[in-house]
Parts: sequence; structure tokens; C-alpha cells
Amino acid sequence: MKHHKQQFIYVGVDLHKRTHTAVVINCWNEKLEVIEFENKPSAFSAVITKVKKHVKEGMTVVFGLEDVGGYGRSLAVYLVENHFLVKEVNAALSNWKRRSYAMTEKHDSWDAENIAKLLLDELDRLPTAQPQDDYWILKQLVMRRYSLRDTLVMLKNQLHTQLSYNYPSYSKFFSEVDGATALAVWHEYPSPYLLEGVTLEDLTTFLRENSRNTCSTKKATLILESVQADGDTKRKGQEYRDFLVRSLVNQVRDVHREMNDVEDNIRDIMEKLDFKLNTFTGIDTVTASAIVAEIGDISRFSSADKLAKYAGLTPSQMSSGGRGKDRNQRQGNRALNKILWGLAVRQVQTARTSKKPLNPLFYAYYEKRLSEGKKKKQAIICIMRRLVSILYSMMRNKSEYRVPPMPELAAIAS
Repeated sequence: MKHHKQQFIYVGVDLHKRTHTAVVINCWNEKLEVIEFENKPSAFSAVITKVKKHVKEGMTVVFGLEDVGGYGRSLAVYLVENHFLVKEVNAALSNWKRRSYAMTEKHDSWDAENIAKLLLDELDRLPTAQPQDDYWILKQLVMRRYSLRDTLVMLKNQLHTQLSYNYPSYSKFFSEVDGATALAVWHEYPSPYLLEGVTLEDLTTFLRENSRNTCSTKKATLILESVQADGDTKRKGQEYRDFLVRSLVNQVRDVHREMNDVEDNIRDIMEKLDFKLNTFTGIDTVTASAIVAEIGDISRFSSADKLAKYAGLTPSQMSSGGRGKDRNQRQGNRALNKILWGLAVRQVQTARTSKKPLNPLFYAYYEKRLSEGKKKKQAIICIMRRLVSILYSMMRNKSEYRVPPMPELAAIAS
């Protein structure tokens, strides 16, 4: 009886922005052909034709791709749509394979050959690629929001710097330097000398118009008194500093508008996917979208344990000669791990005023783990693992989160 791996022809593909390189091998690790082709759908059919020359009766083709969400996405989608088996090959694995030889090399055909060899060795364990547009688009939107968020932080820091020169007491005026009313003030009055001749009534009217009547005479009085107490901050070349403030304000406003547009699109995709993760404590639409973007199609995971392993929450055995112990691994999807960490921390936080826990169930579980001798970090990891089980069930069934009845709380916490 033939081994099932003899039924396949293995194609490893080294992916790049403009061109890809494919290496075809058989189950005996014999290199059959090297194929270079452009990264465009019109070139893919010719690749299939060349590969099929090596396929004998009763055999099929399996492709191995490192990146099915970036440069390799078009190829992965084409192959899946044409009913080929496509496997995702972890880049760390292929890098390890390349370095495992006594004489190391680094070129496209060698990289592709190592991917093909890994495909042969790990065929049954490699995940099957399932590129889906909704999840891919969501991931791109989430990444775009991250980029805009980082840009906003940079712009706010620059704005803080400029305002500290012009308004020494500016931090007293508004709780957020980039709030709508604050931006209106910085744009209209980038320096205190521009407030000369502005009456209390005029400034109050301006604030009310730009704050939907939430700012009053009290705020205007604070600004004018603080400016007077700070003294004269006008310096040579002040007009250029004023330009910088206005320029930063304009860009901050643009980023805010872009973020709002991106978040609107994220909400549309999330409604289409019909997950209800935001019914869980501490998860808003932004967090929910980040979780779904990292997990993708939940059907890829046959159990919550598999999802936990993907998130890097399962211990790895480190032993030799009968000695050793399980250790927390640093592998898995680190972005998802980071999101789960933040979510777990929120579960054990308490309200500032009432000191009541935001999630009594998980807070009780956290306290129990600490009483058992767990360190705080270890207790948080335990919560992360429980969160994975809950999120897995919610995504699998597209269900809302419901707090267990009170008689069950003690049992769950234990």
C-alpha cells in the first residue's frame, strides 16, 4: 500500500511583490522544476500548466505559501478558487529549514525549495489556507486604523510641544488637546497675543458655538485669566509658530475624519459578519474587530484549545533527560495575545469611585488564583485562557454573552 504522501506533487512558492518563484518536488524530495512568474492573475494559469506536466494519474497538487494575506494573496485566492489544496507555511519554519543545512544559501529558488520540503514533511500539520475577502478586508481596515492612531499620537505630541511655548497653562483649558472645542481655540487663537481685545462675551460665544453649548463663561474666564497670569509669550518669528499650530490642528482634524470613516467601514463589516463580541464586558467595536481580524474564520480551529495554542497561551514542554518543566511560550499570534492580555486586565479592574469590579465573575476568579499562590501575571494568563473559550463559543455560534445565573457564578469562579 502506498503512503498517502505519494499521491501529491509538492509546490513551494517564494513570494515577492512583483515576481514569485515556485519549485516543484515529488514525495522523494526530487526537484522537478523551477518556475518564475509575475505576481498577476494573468500569469497564474501558465504556472498551473507547467506544474500539471509532473502530475501522474491518481495524483494531485498541493501548494505551500508563506504569506496568503500579503504578496501571496492573489495567488492563494486564485488557487483556492480553482480547487487546489493550499497550505500556509510559517515563515519561521522555512527560515529554520534553510538554516538547518551545514552550508546555508539565500536565493529565491532555494527558499522555494525549502518551502516545498517543509510542505512534504509537515503536510498533515500545516493549516489549510482559506483566504476570505471579508476577513482580509477587515484586517486591512484594522491595520489602517492602527496606522492612523499612531499618526494621531505623533501629531498630538507635536501640538503639545508648540502649545507649551505659546500657552504655558494650556493643559488647564481642556481635558483633551485634540477635542473639537480645543482644536477650534488653537486654530483661531494659536498664540495668546491674538486674544488681545477679545472680550469675555466674545470668547464665551465662540466657545459655545464650537462646543454645542457645553462650554460656558466659566471656561472663557479661565482661559483669559490664565493667559494674563502667564505673561507675554510673543517672540520674534511668532507668525511662523502660529502657522505650525494651525497646520498641526488641520492635520489632526483630517486624521480624526479619516479614523471616523475607517471605523464606519469596520462597523459595516462587523455587522455583515454578525459577531456579537461587543456584548462581552470590556469589548467595544474596535476591540471586537481587532480580535476577529487576528482570528479570521473561526472554523479554522476545531476547538478552543487550538485557538489558545494559536494565541500562544499553551505551555511548551522544556525538558531533557527526564528533567524540566512546562514554560509559557513566546510563539503564536503575538498581536492576538496582546489584545487578550489587555482584555484580561480590564476584567479585573475596579471602578475609580465605587471600587466595584467591572466584571465580578473574573475578579473573583483572579482573587482565587492569587490566593492559591499564583503571581499576578500568571493569574492574568489564566483569565486569558478562559476568555479564549468564551470568545471561541461566541464566534462559533454567533451568540451574545450572557452572565451566568448567580448560583453558577461560584462554581465557574472555582
